[in-house]
Amino acid sequence: MIKAAARPRQWQRQWQQYQLRQWQQPHQQWQRQRWVCSACQSQRAVSAPSPPSVPRRTHQLPVSLLTPAHQRRRFATSPKPSLLNLDFLPASGSASLRTKGNDYALRAVFDQPAAWEEFSQVAGVVNVGLFRNAFLKDPRGFLIFARVSLARARAVVERVLAAKSVAEYRVIVRELDRLSDILCRVLDMSDFVRVTHPHSQTRRAASDAWDMVYQYMNELNTMSGLHDQLAVAMANPEVTAVWSEEEKAVADVLKLDFTKSAVNLPQRSRDRFVELSSEISTVASAFVQDMEPEQQTVTLPSSSLMGMDPLQARSLTRGGTVYLPTWSGQAALALRTVHDSDARKAIYYASRTASRRSVDILEHLMRLRSELATLSGFESYGHLALRDRMMASSPEAVNQFLRALAESNRPKASQEMAELLAQKQTTFPRETALDPWDKDYYSDLIRRPLRLSGGRQGDLLAPYFSLGNVMLGLSRLFTELYGIRFVPRQPLVGETWHPDVRRLDVISDTDGLVAVLYCDLFYRPNKSPNPAHFTVRCSREITEAEMTEVWQQTNSNPDTAMFGNPAIASTDGMAFSEQGGTVKQLPTIALVCDFPQPAATGDQPALLTFSQLETLFHEMGHAAHSILARTSFQTVSGTRCATDLAELPSTLMEYFAADASVLGLFARHHDTGEAVPYRIVAQKVRQARRFEASDMENQIILAMLDQALHSERAGAAGDAFDSTTIFHDIQKRYGSGPPDPPSTRWQGFFGHLSGYGSTYYSYLFDRVLAQRVWDVVFSAGEGGAALRRENGERLKESLLKWGGGRDPWKCLSEVLGDERLADGSERAMALVGSWGSTKKH
Repeated sequence: MIKAAARPRQWQRQWQQYQLRQWQQPHQQWQRQRWVCSACQSQRAVSAPSPPSVPRRTHQLPVSLLTPAHQRRRFATSPKPSLLNLDFLPASGSASLRTKGNDYALRAVFDQPAAWEEFSQVAGVVNVGLFRNAFLKDPRGFLIFARVSLARARAVVERVLAAKSVAEYRVIVRELDRLSDILCRVLDMSDFVRVTHPHSQTRRAASDAWDMVYQYMNELNTMSGLHDQLAVAMANPEVTAVWSEEEKAVADVLKLDFTKSAVNLPQRSRDRFVELSSEISTVASAFVQDMEPEQQTVTLPSSSLMGMDPLQARSLTRGGTVYLPTWSGQAALALRTVHDSDARKAIYYASRTASRRSVDILEHLMRLRSELATLSGFESYGHLALRDRMMASSPEAVNQFLRALAESNRPKASQEMAELLAQKQTTFPRETALDPWDKDYYSDLIRRPLRLSGGRQGDLLAPYFSLGNVMLGLSRLFTELYGIRFVPRQPLVGETWHPDVRRLDVISDTDGLVAVLYCDLFYRPNKSPNPAHFTVRCSREITEAEMTEVWQQTNSNPDTAMFGNPAIASTDGMAFSEQGGTVKQLPTIALVCDFPQPAATGDQPALLTFSQLETLFHEMGHAAHSILARTSFQTVSGTRCATDLAELPSTLMEYFAADASVLGLFARHHDTGEAVPYRIVAQKVRQARRFEASDMENQIILAMLDQALHSERAGAAGDAFDSTTIFHDIQKRYGSGPPDPPSTRWQGFFGHLSGYGSTYYSYLFDRVLAQRVWDVVFSAGEGGAALRRENGERLKESLLKWGGGRDPWKCLSEVLGDERLADGSERAMALVGSWGSTKKH
C-alpha cells in the first residue's frame, strides 16, 4: 500500500518522467501546432528548461463599439495502483483520450492539492503580467494599459474620420472593430479584475482604468463623425461589394449601436438622451437595491409552524411567538413544509407584496424607458431593446412565441395542478380548489417520496463527480464532438490572480492552441458565489498594417518597450496564433464558481453535487462557444451573438450532463473506480423536473409581464400606469393555477426588469431551442448519438463557429434542418414556441 507521505515524491517523479517524454518528441511536433507563445518568446532566459508552454480569451453579454461589457481516486483493493494508472477510466474511441499522462495531469491538478502545488511551481522570477498581459505586472500597470490603449484608439478614430477614398471606406468596418477591440480589451479585463481579484489595490486600479476608458467611450457617444462615415461606407456599392458576410454583420451591429446612442439626433435631443440614460441607470439601480416587502416580519404563534424543521422554527421563536422574516430562506421553507394553511396564507401574502415605494420606483423606471424610446424614434422601449442583436425583431414576435409556448405547455401544467389538488384532497376531501399558498406545500409532499426512495441522493452521487473527473469528462466530451481537449499548463509568475486558479490550454487536433481557459472554481472568503463565464479577450484577426503601426508606436513609447516583435506588441503580450500568414489573438476565458475545496491532506477530492455538475457543464457551454467561434472580428466573436441565442450552447450542455453515454466517459467513484449507477442520476433528474411545466408557466407569465411593462402602455397611460393590474391580468389569462390575491404586488420584487428590459423571454427561448437541438441532433437514432463527431461538427459548422457573424435564424435553420425558420418571421417565433420546452429524460 502506498503511504500518503510518499505520494508527493512519487507524483513528482512520475510527472518529471512524463515531462521528459514530451521533451524528447521532435521539435517539429511543437511547430506543427502553429501557435506562438508570446511569454516564451520574450522570456527565453527562465533559469530551468521546461516543456514548451502554450499560450491562452463575458456573463457573456455582447460588447460592441460603444457598449462595454460590465465559470484520484484509489481502488479498494490492495496494493493500490500507481497514481498514473488510469485503467479504471473508460477508454474512448479517440486515440487522444487514451493519453494517460494528460488524463492524469488534468484530473490531478483539480483533485490533488499536493499534485497542484508541485505542478504550479515555476522556476524563475520574471513577472509576465496578469493573463500574460505585459502591462499588468502590478496595479499601476492598469493605468498604463489604459493610457496606451487610448492613444491607439485616438489614432484609429482620426484615420476613420479622415477616410475619403473607396479603399479607405472598404476597411472602415475593420477599423471600427479594431477600435472596439482596443477599448474592450481594457474594459473587459478591468471589469473582470475589479469584481474578482482578491487584492483591493488591484481592484481599485482596475476600476480607475475602466472609468478612464469608459469616459472616452462617452465622448465617442457624442460624436456624429464615426456614424456618418460608417453610413457613407454602407451606402456605397463599391465598398460593400467586397465585404464578407461577417463584415456586413459587424457593420449592421455598429450601425445599431450608433442609433441606440442617439448620435444621429439633433444636439438638444442628444442632451436629453444623455440625461435620460443617466437617470434610468440611477433608478434601475435604486429599484434593485431598495427593493423591500411591505411587511418585514410575519408574526405567528409557535404552534402554527408544525411540519417545519424544529431547529429552524425554534431559532425564530421568542416567548411562544414566531418572528419570521418575510425575505428569508426560512419563509420559503415554511411555505413548503408548514401544515397550517392559515399560517402559509399569512406568509404568502407577506412574501408576495412589495412595498408601495418599490412599485412606484418600478413604474417610474418604465415611464423613463418609454420616454427614451420615443425620443429615439421607437414605438416603445420593447421595440428599441429588440433592435439590439435579438432574433426576435419586435415585441409582437416575442408575444407570438410566448403565446405559442403557453399553449403547448398548458396541458401539462393543468395536469400538474390537478395532481396537486388530488394530493390536497387526500387530507381535505371536500376541497375543490387550490389556494395560491398550497402549490409549494403540496408539490413538496409529492416530491418527498422521490427524495426518500433514493436516500440522500446528493451524497450518493457526489463521490462519482470529483471535480477533476468532471473536468476530464468535459475534455473527453469536447474531443469527441469538436476535436479539442484541455491540457493543464503551469502558470507563470504573475499570470493568475490567486494560487487556486488553474490554467488550461485548449488544443485542437488540427489547429494547435486555440484558446486559454483560466479556472477559478473553488470557494474562498469574499469571493462571489455566482457562477460565471467571462470572455476577458475576444478572438480577432490582426492585420499586417496594424502590427506595423503598433510596432512603430512601441519603439517610440517607453511604456511599451517590453515587447519583442510586432505580433507580441499588437496583442499586449497575450496569446496569438499564426496560420497561413494570418495572425489571430486567441480567446482568453475565465470560469468562476464556488465549489468546495479538496481536503488539504489525504486524498479526498472536491466532490460535486449533481446540481453543481450541471452548473459547470452550463458555464463550459459558454466557454465552448467562445472557443469555437474564432471569428475575424471581435464584435461578433463567440458569445457576442444575438442575446436570445447566447444561452443556447450553455443550456444544451445541461442535456449532456444527464446523458448516460456522456457520464460513461468520466463518472467513476473517486475511491473504488465503480461506474456511477445511472438509475440514481435518472431519478435525480425526474425529481428536479417533477413540476417543470408549472415552473415553465410561471416563467412565461414573467416574460409576458416584462413585455407588457415595456410596451406602449407605459407611455400612454402616464400616471395611470398600473403594473399591479397588468400582472394580475396576465396571471388570470395564462395561469393554470390560482392567481395571486388582488392586494398583493409581487412585480415589485422582479429585479430582472432592471437588467433585462424586454428581453427576459430569451431564457425561455433558448430552453426551447436547446431541447429541439438535443432531440434533433444529439438524441435521434441509435444510442450514443451524444458522442458522435458528425453531430458535434454539425452544431459547430452550422451555428457555434459563427458567433454573431451570421444571421442566427439561418444558423438554426441549418442545424435543425428546418427551412421554416430561415426567414426569422413572427411565424418562425410562433413555431419555436409550439415546440414546448419540458425536458424528456
